[in-house]
Amino acid sequence: MNTAEAAATGTREKVIEAAITLMRRSGLSGAGVNEIVRESGAPKGSVYYFFPKGKQQIVTEGLTQYSERVVDFIDSTLSSKRKPGEKVKALFNAFAERIEEGKFHHSCPVGTVCLDLDSELEGLRFVVAAAFDQYVKAIEAHFPFQDRRRAKSFAGLLLTAIEGAYIRGRADGSSKPFREAGAWLAELVERTGPSKKPVM
Repeated sequence: MNTAEAAATGTREKVIEAAITLMRRSGLSGAGVNEIVRESGAPKGSVYYFFPKGKQQIVTEGLTQYSERVVDFIDSTLSSKRKPGEKVKALFNAFAERIEEGKFHHSCPVGTVCLDLDSELEGLRFVVAAAFDQYVKAIEAHFPFQDRRRAKSFAGLLLTAIEGAYIRGRADGSSKPFREAGAWLAELVERTGPSKKPVM
């Protein structure tokens, strides 16, 4: 890769990273092209050069990149523990640390964008749904329920709790919602988890 290509790649990545940061702060509505230009420091013309379809293309690529990182984050965190309850606690504690690092101003951009969607943004809804599906699959793989439907359902419950904890965590300026949910869900999986019979 020559110097010009490297510079172009760098500019493109700056735009995507700026979009991710803005979406984490304030969703789709806060990630307009002007805001992305300001956050990234990239010339406005270069934004349209690299992303001819405009904001929706930037958002789509940003969410896709971010979701890949989160899948790796989930997999790495859950792989660090052996028992189901320990895995759950580790996952929620790890997300608690993420919201603390962002000083309670950053959420999951997939969740924030989802709240801004309307009927005119159906294409983005599919992007959001695909990202959530990847998160569920990443979690599900670490909980060996004999019934795979239960494994998927439990993974979905964890994801729902994580997204909800982001909202409460930002509102309260605290990571307590993550840590409390993690403790309760760890107890739940120890009682009714992979080696236990279904409770319903």
